[in-house]
Amino acid sequence: MAGRKIRVLVAKPGLDGHDRGAKIVARALRDAGMEVIYTGLRQTPESIVMAALQEDVDCIGLSVLSGAHMVLCPRLMELLREKEMSDVLVVVGGIIPEADIPRLKEAGIAGVFLPGTSTQEIARFISDHVPSKPEG
Repeated sequence: MAGRKIRVLVAKPGLDGHDRGAKIVARALRDAGMEVIYTGLRQTPESIVMAALQEDVDCIGLSVLSGAHMVLCPRLMELLREKEMSDVLVVVGGIIPEADIPRLKEAGIAGVFLPGTSTQEIARFISDHVPSKPEG
């Protein structure tokens, strides 16, 4: 994506009030040269998709620690399809049981990052998987 920064929306869906990890990842993505929009705590899938649409993002990064990932992630993917935004890469990080990862990927989540994943690995995954868009 020469000349154009990757735009990433970092969001905390659901009732989880812990955002330290999301802020660390957001800063690391900025340090990696990406443009980052952080939506703050307690977002709904609907508000995240609307923000992604308004901000014309390339990627949505979700941080879920509440255990609600199997409800929130599929709903977000459904809304993206409804808005014809299937080209937006979606990744999720947080407390996610390994057994849920295949179902999240079936729902359209491109990457799942568990505790201990380096921020460099997350940035590299996003850089490698965001579809190219023309400048402008």
